[in-house]
Amino acid sequence: MEAISEEIRSRLKEAVTTSGAEGILFSGGLDTSILALLTPGIPALNIKLAGYGEDSHYAELLAKRLSLKLHVERVNVEDALETIPRVIKMLNSFDPALPNDLAIFFALKKASEEGLTSVITGDGADELFAGYSYMFDLDLSKYLPELCSRMRFSAGILGSHLGIKVIQPFLDESLVNFALSISPSLKIRDENGQKYGKWILRHAFAGYLPPEIIWQSKRPIETGSGFTELHGIIGAGISDADFARAKSSYGVDFLSKDHLFYYRIYREVVGEIPLPKAGEIACPGCGAGILTSSYHCRTCGWSRKLR
Repeated sequence: MEAISEEIRSRLKEAVTTSGAEGILFSGGLDTSILALLTPGIPALNIKLAGYGEDSHYAELLAKRLSLKLHVERVNVEDALETIPRVIKMLNSFDPALPNDLAIFFALKKASEEGLTSVITGDGADELFAGYSYMFDLDLSKYLPELCSRMRFSAGILGSHLGIKVIQPFLDESLVNFALSISPSLKIRDENGQKYGKWILRHAFAGYLPPEIIWQSKRPIETGSGFTELHGIIGAGISDADFARAKSSYGVDFLSKDHLFYYRIYREVVGEIPLPKAGEIACPGCGAGILTSSYHCRTCGWSRKLR
């Protein structure tokens, strides 16, 4: 176990050191805290929806500990709502997880305003080390390699539109290959009566970061940044009758009222949903073309139920 921990630290340190990144998108969660530890003094960018979110608490706590130059950007609700069409057009998607992408967009925009041309993110850590609770009951020896072969993150797409190079140290080929060789029994494990994902990653850095950082629970970006509040704010503007009519007339399986809101914007700024091409099937959620092996539709956000 100690040899595995040392190997994780070594490979991740190498990936970070050679990245040449000028900043870090910093939530204060486990993954970005590890990267911040390995890049002392790097400017750290933290985003929150004004009045919401708890990430800034952890970010400020660790920034003091590591002497990071922390930039906390508070985005008001009006600016967030006005930016939705721009992000939908960049991603060609009306996935209901859009608040997550909005938080990333504003972080990258802040990086650009600060004169940075490259940033590192914690993308890939949850996929490699089983950080999501839904993974706890899956056969990870089969699922994780499949997931890692097709995972894609919005940060890279958004960064390309904003002129920011997005660097993902956890996706360094050497680290990916090693992480996939680690037994799932070391990725999901009980600690003090609680089940944790990414256990071996936590263990590897337990002596280097405060316990409240190491053993904090998983917070999706949209939750920690407060952007998840947009679901309710947007949904409040759509009546039940309007939502019912839309569900029966548009031919799309809307998961929520804000999902419908994003779809209507998608039709305005992107256009028609792309039909299946050769070798593709129709997404059960929206009819867009997806591969038969797909677990997720990048157009509407539909996800296959896992067993």
